[in-house]
Amino acid sequence: RHSKMADGAKRLPAKKATQPLVIPRSAAEEQRLKLERLMRNPEKQVLILEKPKDWAPRPPPEFVRDVMGSSAGAGSGEFHVYRHLRRREYMREEFMEKQAGQQRLEDEFQTKLDSNRRVAEEKTEKRRKKRQKLKEKKMLAKKAKKELTKTAEGSTENSSSEEEVQNPSEKVDDCEESSFVMGGR
Repeated sequence: RHSKMADGAKRLPAKKATQPLVIPRSAAEEQRLKLERLMRNPEKQVLILEKPKDWAPRPPPEFVRDVMGSSAGAGSGEFHVYRHLRRREYMREEFMEKQAGQQRLEDEFQTKLDSNRRVAEEKTEKRRKKRQKLKEKKMLAKKAKKELTKTAEGSTENSSSEEEVQNPSEKVDDCEESSFVMGGR
């Protein structure tokens, strides 16, 4: 014989292994527990929230239906309505001022960035011209030295050695000595 409970009763799902309740004592321990929980099932997708958008006030209504009059005898509830409208308007003005300040700071930053970039490009161009000029001087000096050696080879050895002894100052290079001091010679 089968009992009714065995046939008609739903089986209860097996209980998950209960985990001990751990109370984190520090922020690091809390973060460690969260990471452990995430790493138990690495295939599960994690929802990463985006940065919330900045708060912006509602635009003022185009048509105001309940215009408050200046007549005497306004009800006691009108004061609260007025106070609420005033608070909203102040918040809107404060928001616009804050936005204008942020825009001004952004514009100042961009102008400073542009001026710094322009100054850096000017310095780079100046240094590039200086390097090119030095390079040309070295090339001219090298060519002059080659021509001098060719002419010396063409003449007799005695005459070339006598020229070196007589005029050692003529062979001095035209190029400037390199200096590590900016603007130095």
